[in-house]
Amino acid sequence: MRVDRRARLRLRVQHALFVALWTALVVLAGWLAQEYSREFDWTAGGRNTLSEVSQRVVERLQAPVEITAYARPDEMLRKRIEDLVARYRRARPDAFELRFVNPDREPERVRELGIRFDGTLVVRYRGRTEQVSTLSEQALTGALERLMRAGERRLVFLTGHGERSPEGAANHDLGRFGRELERRGIRFTTVNLARTPELPDDAGVLVIASPATALLPGEARIVRDWVARGGNLLWLLDPGEGTAGLEALLGTLGLKVLPGTVVDASAPAFGIDDPTFVVVAEYPAHPVTSGLRLLTLFPRAAALEAAPKEGWHAAQVLRTLPRAWNETGPIRGEVRLDPERGERAGPLTLAVALTRPRPPAQEDDQAANAKGEASGDTGEARAKAEPPDAAHRRTLAEGDAGPPAKPQAPTPEASPRHGEQRILVVGDGDFLANAYLGNGGNLDLGLAMVNWLLHDDVLVQVPAKAAPDRSLALSRTASALIGIGFLLVLPLGLIGTGVLIWWRRSRR
Repeated sequence: MRVDRRARLRLRVQHALFVALWTALVVLAGWLAQEYSREFDWTAGGRNTLSEVSQRVVERLQAPVEITAYARPDEMLRKRIEDLVARYRRARPDAFELRFVNPDREPERVRELGIRFDGTLVVRYRGRTEQVSTLSEQALTGALERLMRAGERRLVFLTGHGERSPEGAANHDLGRFGRELERRGIRFTTVNLARTPELPDDAGVLVIASPATALLPGEARIVRDWVARGGNLLWLLDPGEGTAGLEALLGTLGLKVLPGTVVDASAPAFGIDDPTFVVVAEYPAHPVTSGLRLLTLFPRAAALEAAPKEGWHAAQVLRTLPRAWNETGPIRGEVRLDPERGERAGPLTLAVALTRPRPPAQEDDQAANAKGEASGDTGEARAKAEPPDAAHRRTLAEGDAGPPAKPQAPTPEASPRHGEQRILVVGDGDFLANAYLGNGGNLDLGLAMVNWLLHDDVLVQVPAKAAPDRSLALSRTASALIGIGFLLVLPLGLIGTGVLIWWRRSRR
């Protein structure tokens, strides 16, 4: 077939028109893709899409969420963060803002926030912040849920007996920890039972932080009634300080404080010369320590022993290394384990978590009313015969001798999801003190304890998305065949095909 000049011209026009139309189509497709976004997640298990639980949390957002990622300019790390936040942006494009900060350029800000890991996310919502050090949907959704519930969370610190103050600046106080709580939207207040013989109705957790003197019998009764009615409790003990008049409460919980101070023979291996500084490197399986990745340090701690009463469930939260024991003698010079003096070898328990179904409020109210009726005449007579202040002081000193004028143990705030009562007893209060809060994971542990007591650990249960057959294991022979096929056979085949087509056309 002969091709004349007109035919060649017609073919060139057709080719030019085809190229023009194809270019216009590509440009139009690009414009449509820019203006109208449509995405499909075809991965196994929908790994790039939020779970239904997270979607429900995102739908409840009522304000924008600012996420600041403190990550060095590592392309892989920042890509992981972008991919994680992109899931939430696909669900609510206008609700999430992400920005990156190089921690090496803002060291003061990093120290102020207490950031320890490269890639930590600081999530800000309505003026409150949460830190996320694990790049996972469960961790980020949990932080969002806690931020949305922050207005409901409140701690009450007991005062009046030399306790560690959540607002104090002394080395033994908890001022730094108190500021961290406020930064995360957790409110706290203090109460002196000698002045106000009742606990706030909206209290989520009662905190007893190492009292230096014993509570009056009436004050101890208020605390016992709080626990009996289902109140959550964080109790920080110290060796040598006793139980501050709360021996009956300790017996009710089925706990015992071992004598002496825990010493750790493993401390020199961590560069610590003082044997009374206990290092915890391994954690039992418990929600409080599930996300803890750092060592924690406990100066002068007491060991606990749990034999829970009926209805209570006890779990170890902190445990020493095997080379620790409770030293009952003076700690100077060389100290050794002496079983004859009642000293026990490790691992020893430093913290115990107690849980039980929350007691029905009606039964507690009926019991309180019955008790008031049984002693009501005596209370009225004393109230008439004595001034109010004198009657209050006598009631606190006598304990159960008579009821106070106001209810001494209001029904504690119920859990938002279920009625589980939670109590955490720790054999050390120094680990949260201003002097030691910055050591290892002490701050993370303290915040995890508070979140657990406030039931913030069970609000979100994001199901894991596992993809089948994500890894492909090939033998050396198979890898060599694939490499030869793609790097040698396929290119030579394409080149040979092209040469053959050119040779055939040149012979026409």
